[in-house]
This record gives sequence, C-alpha cells and structure tokens, in this order.
Amino acid sequence: MAEVTFFNALRAALDEEMARDANVFVLGEDVGRYGGSYKVTKDLYKKYGDWRLLDTPICENSFTGMAVGAAMMGLRPVIEGMNMGFLLLAFNQIANNAGMLRYTSGGNFKIPLVVRGPGGVGRNLGAEHSQRLEAYFQAVPGIKIVACSTPYNAKGLLKSAIRNDNPVLFFEHVLLYNLKENLPDEEYLLPLDKAEIVRSGKDVTIVTYSRMRYHVLKAVETLVKEGIDPEVIDLISLKPLDMETVGQSLRKTHRLVIVEEDMRCGGIGAEIIASVNDRLFDELDAPVLRLASLDVPTPYNSTLENLTIVQPEQIVAGVKTLLAR
Repeated sequence: MAEVTFFNALRAALDEEMARDANVFVLGEDVGRYGGSYKVTKDLYKKYGDWRLLDTPICENSFTGMAVGAAMMGLRPVIEGMNMGFLLLAFNQIANNAGMLRYTSGGNFKIPLVVRGPGGVGRNLGAEHSQRLEAYFQAVPGIKIVACSTPYNAKGLLKSAIRNDNPVLFFEHVLLYNLKENLPDEEYLLPLDKAEIVRSGKDVTIVTYSRMRYHVLKAVETLVKEGIDPEVIDLISLKPLDMETVGQSLRKTHRLVIVEEDMRCGGIGAEIIASVNDRLFDELDAPVLRLASLDVPTPYNSTLENLTIVQPEQIVAGVKTLLAR
C-alpha cells in the first residue's frame, strides 16, 4: 500500500493502460510536455513519446471528432478536457458521433473512447469554469457517465473505462485532485455501473456523488452525534444509474435524500426521483428530498459561490426535517 494523490492515481491508471495496450493514447490541450493542467499526464511523454501524448490546438470539436475516428479504427483514445465545460464545444461529436455510431453502423464499429477532465464548482473559477455537465449528457443514448470521488475509485474506474468498448464520460472534480489515499500495489479494476455503499445505516438513505460525498460525510458526523443513523450511497455511475443498490437501501430506510452539485432543474436527482416513483414508490414513508445547486450561473465571489451549492448544514437540516415527517 502506498499513499497516492487523486491526480497521481489517475496518472497511474493511464500509465498502466498505455503500457499494457499500445493502442491507448491521450490527446488534448497541453497534455504532452506540459503534463496537463492538473499534472495528470506529467512526464508520460518521456516514456511514450509525443504521438501517444498528443498536444492539440484549442479546438475541442476538431480533436474530439479526430478521437472518434481513431476509436472507429481500433485505437483507444483518452481525451483530456482542460476544463470539462469547454467540451460543450464538442457536444455534437460526443452525442451524435461517439454515442450513436456503434448503433447506426449496425455494430460494425466499436467506440472505445474516454473523455475525462476536471469539472464542478471550484474556488473562484467563475461561471464558465464551474460547469457540471452530467445532466447535459445523461439523455444521450450510447454513452456511459462516471463520476469518480476517491483516489481508489478514480484509478480503478479509469482503467475500466479505457478497456470498455463504448464511449465513457469520466468526470473528475477540480477540488479533489489533492486528496490522498493508500492504494494497493497490485492491479485492480472497478465496475463502471455500480454504486458504492459508503456507510450503512437504517434511518435514511442519502444518495450523492463526486465532491458532495464529502459534504454528506461531514453532515453525517453531526447527524450521528444526534442519534440519527444514515446510509450513504455514492452513485459513481450516473448513466446507467444503479437503482438496484438504491432500491435495496430504500427498502430498509424508507426515506431518501439526494444531494448533488448539479443544478436542481433537470439534474441527476430529477432522474433518480422519476426512477424511484416508477419502481419504488410504495417503499417511501415520506416525499424524496432533493438538495441541489441553485439554478444560476456560479458567481466568482467566494461567499456567493458557496451560497449556490449545498453545504453540510443544509444536509443536516434537510435530514432532520424529513425524519420529522
């Protein structure tokens, strides 16, 4: 076991997969000699050369389209978005090309493509650099969406994503890169479609993902001191949603709180509620509580920025209100 930062866990996953399979290559802005904006590809060009750490122009639609073509021809491209918000410029290539080509080609093409990079609300990054794109892409057929949250699952999930024959959007939170965790020395892979039960409990199910995992765990510390026993689930897979794990928990607790950094309107929480109503409505002893970001562009100012996203004290208050019903 060795202590590894979040960004170095991602780097290790890329290194191992590039060593294992010569068809894996990374492309994006400053991924080569600069080592990526958050140093996820630092010094990999020394080992694999400039053609497998391919620096691109600032033109997301072009290099994403090139990556889709490379995937069709049997390569395994990993796109690094300098900021995931910029990949809106490549929405057509991700949705209409990467997501649909395996189906529209009658299965003649596989699209083993990973699109990864930093996103979420950072610290004073302003509206255009604080995008949460998971709900934008959730309606697109043919793609998988993963939100990693720890160094351990970041490494195992990225390795699995690179080996998958379908396009995977791989979301990393900009404020998690310096997290540290002990990782096993031996190789491991993690499933792309399974949630993680972070904490078992009996009173209420709290479903979350990405950085909000840590806001929830901070709130849980307070709730436990007050005699409340929450179960915490980190979704990890945002498409498809692991409703089996959510359902097993809900059959035990009969109360559900959803905590997300995405906007409330049309967010991941909205889809979870719809799925719960379809499959698990009779298990509910109270309405589902959804805690999400305000539906406004993220302010630059720190105080205003914090007011737009869910804070631990709001989670505590929400759980208490739900349990009092």
